[in-house]
Amino acid sequence: MPVIRIIRRSPLPPAEAWRRVTDWERHGAQVPLTRTIIETPPPTASGTRFTARTGVGRITFDDPMEIVRWDPPRLVRLEKRGRIVTGWAEIEIRAAADGGSEVHWREELRLSALPRFLDPLTARAGRVLFGHALTRLLRA
Repeated sequence: MPVIRIIRRSPLPPAEAWRRVTDWERHGAQVPLTRTIIETPPPTASGTRFTARTGVGRITFDDPMEIVRWDPPRLVRLEKRGRIVTGWAEIEIRAAADGGSEVHWREELRLSALPRFLDPLTARAGRVLFGHALTRLLRA
């Protein structure tokens, strides 16, 4: 499975960048036709589970995730636990020399409904989609 890698620089200090990229409800708002459902509060600790639900009307699919590592304001790791979407994601915040931050998003994504030869295309689409979401999260 190809790993999606996205890096964004931001003038935000690391603590503010962390707050924005770990606001899971806002993630859903950045992805078309998606909303985030928090299943186990608080949404800021290892063991927290939430689901990104994507679709229109009755045609939807869920991307259930669990936070397996929570190290604020530096690193969060999510494991995707669904039947359709599997893999993992890590978001790492690094302090930049100019006082801002650098956000590293790494994700391994697999859609079980698609044949494996389409994994590179899935990764390319994910890079565009997640890159757009990350840019908006850091800007808003």
